[in-house]
Amino acid sequence: MNDLSFSTGIPELDDMLHNVRPGDNIVFQVDQISDYIPFVHKFCLENDRQQRDLIYFRFAEHESLIPENINAQIFYLHPEEGFEHFIDEIFTVIEKYGRGAAYIFDSLSKLAVDWNSDRMVANFFMLTCPYLFDFDTATYFSLIRDNHSQYTIIRIHETAQIILDVFNKGGKCYIQPLKVWKRYSPTMFMLHLWKDKQFIPVNRSDMISEILSEYTQPWVSFKSQVKDIWSRIFENAYKYLYDQKEGAINEEEANKMKRKLIRMIITRDEKLFELVNTYFSLSDLLKIGRRMIGTGLIGGKSAGMLLAQFILKKTDPQWKEKLEQHDSFFIGSDVFYSYLVINGCWWIRYKIRKSSGSDEFLDLAAQARTILEKGKFPKDIIVQFRNMLNYYGQSPIIVRSSSLLEDAYGNAFSGKYESVFLVNQGTLEKRLEALLDAVRTVYKSTKSEKALMYRLRRGILDKDEQMAILIQRVSGSTYGNLFYPQLAGVGYSFNPFIWNKNINPEAGMIRLVYGLGTRAVERYDDDYVRIVALNSPLKRPEAGYDELQKFTQRKVDVLDLQNNQFDIRYFYEIAPTASELVVKLFAKRDYETEKQLKYRNLDYSIYRLNLDEIIAEEHIIEDMKQILHILSDVYNHEIDLEFTINFYNETQYKIFILQCRPFQIISEMKSFEVPTNISLRNILLKTNGPIIGHGVAKSVDRIVYVSPEKYSTLSMKERYQIARIIGKINKIPPWSEDTCVLLAGPGRWATKSPSLGIPVNFQEIDRASIICEIIEMHKHLMPDASLGTHFFNDLVENNMVYIAIYPEKKNSVLNKDLFTKPKNMLAKLFPELKEYEDIIWVSESSRLEDRELKFYANPIEQTAILYLE
Repeated sequence: MNDLSFSTGIPELDDMLHNVRPGDNIVFQVDQISDYIPFVHKFCLENDRQQRDLIYFRFAEHESLIPENINAQIFYLHPEEGFEHFIDEIFTVIEKYGRGAAYIFDSLSKLAVDWNSDRMVANFFMLTCPYLFDFDTATYFSLIRDNHSQYTIIRIHETAQIILDVFNKGGKCYIQPLKVWKRYSPTMFMLHLWKDKQFIPVNRSDMISEILSEYTQPWVSFKSQVKDIWSRIFENAYKYLYDQKEGAINEEEANKMKRKLIRMIITRDEKLFELVNTYFSLSDLLKIGRRMIGTGLIGGKSAGMLLAQFILKKTDPQWKEKLEQHDSFFIGSDVFYSYLVINGCWWIRYKIRKSSGSDEFLDLAAQARTILEKGKFPKDIIVQFRNMLNYYGQSPIIVRSSSLLEDAYGNAFSGKYESVFLVNQGTLEKRLEALLDAVRTVYKSTKSEKALMYRLRRGILDKDEQMAILIQRVSGSTYGNLFYPQLAGVGYSFNPFIWNKNINPEAGMIRLVYGLGTRAVERYDDDYVRIVALNSPLKRPEAGYDELQKFTQRKVDVLDLQNNQFDIRYFYEIAPTASELVVKLFAKRDYETEKQLKYRNLDYSIYRLNLDEIIAEEHIIEDMKQILHILSDVYNHEIDLEFTINFYNETQYKIFILQCRPFQIISEMKSFEVPTNISLRNILLKTNGPIIGHGVAKSVDRIVYVSPEKYSTLSMKERYQIARIIGKINKIPPWSEDTCVLLAGPGRWATKSPSLGIPVNFQEIDRASIICEIIEMHKHLMPDASLGTHFFNDLVENNMVYIAIYPEKKNSVLNKDLFTKPKNMLAKLFPELKEYEDIIWVSESSRLEDRELKFYANPIEQTAILYLE
């Protein structure tokens, strides 16, 4: 009687799999049989040591799998004699040796050749695997990767207890469990490096993507038995590629197929089409097709990310080494369309498109959101979602919107659609449910008020807006129980904030944070990020306002692996779990705080985030300048991008281009001479910055002024009410397209924290021409247009000018009496709001005391003035 305690013969692999259990059928997916043999040898030696019955079924032409001098029963089989005869022989042997035996099979890939049928391999496995399971055996199988249909792979994966992907890269062996039945650990499904008798989880995103991105996924193969028009076109394209390499067709014929695929999966926008046609090869397009879930277009965000990578790599070979390889997947736009149809939402969407912004369209949108947040997906799409999660294992991923109109020339859609981080921990079923909810969230956001109002304002509400989705592996590494990139940020090829005369706006700028890039693109009001002018990186805009230390990032956005959630931590909290490299590159000891703690008998090492040395590193700044310059030249347009940077030693790093799109800005900086010798009693406000935007010299037609003194006395609830009132005022139609509206109020506009400003949504101020922040509410509040955030992109796209004023600062002027002197039109416009007249002033006339109200702003000189002419 065989003992029922099994082992792979590799104790570390047993630990990773939480042991081999009776009945386990273990399938190794390999590139060649030699990658399988080391695992078989260990298994054989262990079973020989245990004196267990070891049976080897020999039927393939490859070399023998078992080592010499092993006591094994070898059965030579002949699959060419037919399926029934073959399986009968195997079942007879299984019955003969009974419970607890160990089995090894030659590569199952050979059976497809002998039977001229891949489907029969699946049938064989679905019959044999359960039979072995019933006899409490442990059995090794192998498949040669990329040799089987989607149908066969799915059936084998469903039936086996353990599926292991084995990769050999640069002489190193990697293994990734795809399935371990009824077993789980926080690192089980990660890619592991087999080194020094250990299986070490690989926690660097760049290493994982570099290894796995080379391999095609059978579940998105075009070799499936069912041939639809989509798969037939791709199969035909593969033939074109082969014929082109063999010289059977000329380049013009191959380019016809390439152009067909571009319109089929990438874009139909003519401007973008020409760029894609120039920088994407037919081979590139086929690789993208192999990473698609469903059919349709991949959308603007996906196209921009891919285009940026191809442009850089094909412009200069150095970028192949410096850029982190993507291994993203793309949910085609047709999946969204199918989701609308099968969940009964298509007709509501149709009515919204045809509504022309009538009163009912937001009500229709609310109905649509209710349906979309609970919708069902086609079964074949869920199968592909499941397989994609197997591919990513337990690596964190992000589900990002990538609509057809998004990130295009003319329409950025910054922050209008949702993106969802998935920490991706837990069982496969738990991770799948989280993924489905994330996709629903993105689909639902297509009918959000901010997205629809944006489309209405841009005149594209009636356009066919379909939502594709980009699934990306989150760039970064694991530090203790946390995952995040070292650096992340946004970059602009044109810098609209000239806070120092030495700054060249054409050199570009970056907004840099430590940790996840959410802190760079979202407007956080309780912390600060680093603004870097690329031609003068060490000059900081904060220097003239207060001590630099006050305006330094303290909080870090991270993914908490243990609690499976997005989180925000103080840097000093996470520094102890970070690597020595991280501390050396990005932190400095806070000896003053440590000294104060010692007085309280507390002995701690306190680290503060400090990016000065990294920013002083010429290579990083030069790389970012080159990237922005190359891309803007090719686009023939200013661009903005999102990126991460991860160091793997003190001098070497990888840059990941997460997103790239045209930057909707007027890059010609007009300079207006700001009038001088104006009587102080005629000046409403005067500031020396910051000023962001284009040069302006114009009359102001409407002022909306919120009294800092009155606002500061309001409760938080009342402050939200003020924000809604501002939104109502914003809806008053201007009397012409050139109407100039100036908003002036305390603290930050569009803040998330009412204690720091006025918590409006951008659509509640989108008709303003000039936004003025009066810095009075909080003495440590630095004026901040939040360059690089979605809020900032909205300002730029709407051609707004941002100014801030410190009333207490030298040479600043704020004459509040002149703001409140004209008749307040608030109650006339909205009689029900009369009680707010002492808080909000609305001046409707372009003239005060029969004199014209003029506004001048010079962003180059960082001066602005609002005065009575």
